[in-house]
Amino acid sequence: MKKVLKNVSFIFLLLKMCVIFGQENVKQKRILIDVGHGGNDSGAIGLNDMKEKDVVLNVALEIFRQNKQLDKPLDIYLSRYTDAFISLSDRTKLGKTLKADIFISMHCNHSNNPNARGIEVYVGKNLSENSKQSTWLAFQLQTVFKKQLGFESRGVKFANFQVLRESIDYYPAVLLELGFLSNLDECRYFANKQKIALIAQAILFTLKKIK
Repeated sequence: MKKVLKNVSFIFLLLKMCVIFGQENVKQKRILIDVGHGGNDSGAIGLNDMKEKDVVLNVALEIFRQNKQLDKPLDIYLSRYTDAFISLSDRTKLGKTLKADIFISMHCNHSNNPNARGIEVYVGKNLSENSKQSTWLAFQLQTVFKKQLGFESRGVKFANFQVLRESIDYYPAVLLELGFLSNLDECRYFANKQKIALIAQAILFTLKKIK
């Protein structure tokens, strides 16, 4: 009986190894979605006390939920799954530890001008072998937000943000400003769960195009 159990256990181990090796042969891009702010860092505070940390977490969790429902889910991780504070350096360290292939940092904008609106996508200023794909991803995100969601585009821009500066040598990275919490229309948009689902769907649509 013991011999039979050993044989069965060995077969299960072989099957598990086959699954693991099979997954490695069709390895997907590993994507880290960096969910901005969190914990005692609320980020921008908009109209009706809407907090940036909450908006981006809602979008990220919806991306994660929708991805799990796909026939072939993408290999997606979040830098935080709850309202927790994570330092900027720890966010990029996580990307390196995961050996991420793509890094997207999500944020919301704020302005003293209540009419300011639209999305911005940032790419790191420093040039590296990942700059080209980072810029491609930035333009893809800008396009899908404009065409599918009707957001105004404020363009693809270049900046020296820490999460971009510490990432660009390791993997393509962008920082996405989803819209303005200081704008009444966009603030109302972010308060609507169905609209959050549409944002998540648009981002997931873009991620599926990455090769």
